[in-house]
Amino acid sequence: MATIDRQAGTLALAHALSAAERGLAVIPLSRTKLPALRSPHHGSEQPCRGECGRFGHGVYDASADPARVRALFAAAPWATGYGIACGLPPHHLIGVDLDVKSGQDAPAALRELAMRHLFTIPPTVVVLTPSGGRHIWLTGPPDAAVPNSAGRLAPGIDIRGAGGYLVGPGSRTDHGVYAAAPGTDRLPPAPCPPSLLRLLLPPPRVASGSTGGGHHGHGLIQFVLAAHEGQRNTRLFWAACRAYENGIGPALTEALVDAARTTGLTEREARATIASARRMTGLTG
Repeated sequence: MATIDRQAGTLALAHALSAAERGLAVIPLSRTKLPALRSPHHGSEQPCRGECGRFGHGVYDASADPARVRALFAAAPWATGYGIACGLPPHHLIGVDLDVKSGQDAPAALRELAMRHLFTIPPTVVVLTPSGGRHIWLTGPPDAAVPNSAGRLAPGIDIRGAGGYLVGPGSRTDHGVYAAAPGTDRLPPAPCPPSLLRLLLPPPRVASGSTGGGHHGHGLIQFVLAAHEGQRNTRLFWAACRAYENGIGPALTEALVDAARTTGLTEREARATIASARRMTGLTG
């Protein structure tokens, strides 16, 4: 049984209830940042996302209802923090997790992406992590589920989307306390810039085609060809990242360049964007 720190638990519940008042669905977390309640189906292959009515389903337990939040924390008196579920209404929260461990400079990588794709991060909630990183809170549209990812946009940048959660400010962990950056704690989560959102969402699938890389390669080419002015670099970068992640980058490069030139980019611009995608993914084939 985990040691019960009643003061930390009381503070965690208070912070969780404050988040719930803002419409954020929460769950109790242990000092390891994992959900505090163990699955009631431990050792079973029974698929359940909370339909059984018991606690212990991780992010699927998340709620903004104060009575349910109190019940969750009462069932986990050892909890010292809380998680905020992403992707749920009304905010459809997206978390941009900037890591600085292992010599990574995720903030610089995000600035490079912002300059290349012409977006700025608006004033929003920023949570400082014990390791020196930060979580940027953004909101997404209700009709688009942003997937979770780790290091896909750039080394050190993780995305928390549908099915994921963020450690809430005020949470105490084995490594320290999460805290809102000064001046951001009462800000509403800001809308995700459209250019960044396009990088986070998967490209549309195309059912048929004969482009190198099969159906997936054809879909990426069509995604680039559908770009309007202001989207061309963004769509090409996204498509090139997906191509390299799926092992078809080299085979699809010339077709991507041709598609980009069709949309109005120069060959030099297209090859530079594809090279940037290759570096970002850290892959060569």
